[in-house]
Amino acid sequence: MSRRHRRSPGLALLALATLVLAGCATPSASDAPPGASLGSLYPAPPEEEVVGVGTVMDVGGSVELCLGPVAESYPPQCSGLPVQGWTWDGVEGSESSGDTTWGAYAVQGTYDGESFTVTRPPIMLALYDPMMIEDPTGGVPGTADEATLLRIQEELPAALGSSYLSSSPQDGRLWVDVVWDDGTWQRAADDDFGADVVVIRSALRETAG
Repeated sequence: MSRRHRRSPGLALLALATLVLAGCATPSASDAPPGASLGSLYPAPPEEEVVGVGTVMDVGGSVELCLGPVAESYPPQCSGLPVQGWTWDGVEGSESSGDTTWGAYAVQGTYDGESFTVTRPPIMLALYDPMMIEDPTGGVPGTADEATLLRIQEELPAALGSSYLSSSPQDGRLWVDVVWDDGTWQRAADDDFGADVVVIRSALRETAG
């Protein structure tokens, strides 16, 4: 039976510092131990601005951008990227309860591998018209069996650390959402598990220009 695997919203961003340090080097998959490319390679932070779609959570002035699952409590809870330069001034679409304010937005800015810095006013998701994302599979089903995909799924949270958001076996492939990937982790996954088995999707996407 297919299942969706998500990082617990309460997990802290424990591996982001590792991402920053390791992202400075750009080894190839062939430099990593056999079958362990995903545990050895890390994408460098994006050089250009990126956009992230998710929940902005402000708890007592500490702001995070949650790109993954959000706990269905009131107020909601999630674990995300620390956000610099955020202001609620002139921003519509938020809710508040106690010292918590939140809302769903498309947020543009820079990402240094550890935190997200806002560079433009956010856009409410109800008003956001994103560019169509091309299906990397071309709509053709994969061929991996579900038992293999579920085994791989159990390995990914440890391999990807705090950048792991969620994953789901679907149509013969394992679809994996991460905070950011420039293609490094996709190549690593291909190296570890074979081509066309795991599809890595980056939650942060480079802007059109």
